[in-house]
Amino acid sequence: MTRALVLDFGGVISKTLFETHALSEAALGLAPGTLTWRGPFDPAGDAPWCAMQAGEMTEREYWALRMQETRALVGEVWTEFPQFVGRLRGADPASVIRPEALEAIAQAKASGYKLAILSNELDLFYGKDFRAKLPFLSDFDLIVDATYTGILKPDPRAFRLVTDGLNLPAADCVFVDDQAKNLGGAKAEGMPYVHFDVTRPGDSYARAFTLLSKGA
Repeated sequence: MTRALVLDFGGVISKTLFETHALSEAALGLAPGTLTWRGPFDPAGDAPWCAMQAGEMTEREYWALRMQETRALVGEVWTEFPQFVGRLRGADPASVIRPEALEAIAQAKASGYKLAILSNELDLFYGKDFRAKLPFLSDFDLIVDATYTGILKPDPRAFRLVTDGLNLPAADCVFVDDQAKNLGGAKAEGMPYVHFDVTRPGDSYARAFTLLSKGA
């Protein structure tokens, strides 16, 4: 039976910007400790993050706020997310890809599973040239990016784009996302899912493969 591992990108495949403050500060020429927002790693110290989790602001609004704050620190003008991420991540985005993600991708391929990405803003956030710097993306059978579809998770239609594109029923896919609010779309479509814990990525991937093996 053919099954599929469906991954969000930011947080699940790549490390979050919260985890790479030291790299970002070095890239921007800022003193260590300048960037203090920590999102899920310190919710009590990140009020906007808590507001986003409560549905009081969108994820894009959260990152627009952080972009505005950070550009003010360096005196630069950034109007688009790729400018922001490009400056923070530098010229080597491969350096912030989770090793656990690469292991999971290799494991999925070796097990004969299909691979898909379902992202709300892959190219919007990282820029159109980003994919060319990550050769492992060629291992994916499908990439659904709301930058182009305009259908944001948790809208169930986003998940149907995945199942239609893979020609698989939802029950034969396992979706992994670090944003709990996005999992509702998978649940509505009958797609098994894992709420990815960015503080324990290995455990989260292990749960995904457990679900995949149960359906085999």
